[in-house]
Amino acid sequence: MAAADQGGAPSGPAAPLELRDLLVELNDLKRVRSAGRTGSIAERLFAQGWGMLTGGASPEEVALDITATALAATRLCDLDAAFLASAGLSDAAVAEVLVSGFDAVTDALDPALRERLRERLQIRTEVVPGPLPGFVAALAQQPRAGVTCPGRARILLEPPENHAEHCLMVAVYGVALSPFYRADPATVFLAAMAHHFHNAAMPDAGFTGEMLLGDHLGPIMETTARWALDALDPALRDQVVRARAVLPDDATAEGRAFHAADCIDRVLQIAQHLNAASLTMQTVLDDMELVHAGPVKGFHDRVLADMRIP
Repeated sequence: MAAADQGGAPSGPAAPLELRDLLVELNDLKRVRSAGRTGSIAERLFAQGWGMLTGGASPEEVALDITATALAATRLCDLDAAFLASAGLSDAAVAEVLVSGFDAVTDALDPALRERLRERLQIRTEVVPGPLPGFVAALAQQPRAGVTCPGRARILLEPPENHAEHCLMVAVYGVALSPFYRADPATVFLAAMAHHFHNAAMPDAGFTGEMLLGDHLGPIMETTARWALDALDPALRDQVVRARAVLPDDATAEGRAFHAADCIDRVLQIAQHLNAASLTMQTVLDDMELVHAGPVKGFHDRVLADMRIP
């Protein structure tokens, strides 16, 4: 399957509909947190990915490892390898649990990519992380702007996501989407992980603020992005610069995969606020079985009925 011919002209669907449900569910990793762990799963995976990169792992290795971990976490959340091992599970049992979580959500993935990602969970490779550059924490502390449009007041939806969460999600989406565009997943992943380097130092005023900066926008973004790039050692810096070359347009397969991932994540971030606002008790009680089957289910139902809840 392909979204465009070699000349870039449209030749069929612009994105794979079969991945929609997976990408919607995966998006919640920006909102899942656990006791004793700072930040959301997405925020922590962003830091983990950069630690692997500065530790010397190849972009391909990091792209596959982080994406596989994120996909397993879609249902397992923070029941991750570290927790399962600390709870006494053997390496084989840990892998079995992670693969079961991965398999529960990945039927629609490209088969070849799915197998490569699955292998990452079955055979864990230990990578000694390197030091985290300052931009990692800065992006995690930098809120996204919300919905902005020149000439209109912004729409803020709380709590806001941060730039580390957004970059991580776009990176994982990009890997998942890469077979559809025939793109190199490592390049897409690295470009996405670095595409908001400028916001490590530059507060996010959204599209409105960018338009108000006018001719100053480009030089400011170039300067602030360079500050982040300069925090990397020369070899990794060069890799990141080459990957970021796909960001300006959709002229390449990697550019198309990145921009599809970026667009999908931006809209799904807002969609989850709207979905929460329209949630019904029928969905919660009937479809999701909030009061679920068990030895006291009948008693629970009577209590709710007699209390006239909901």
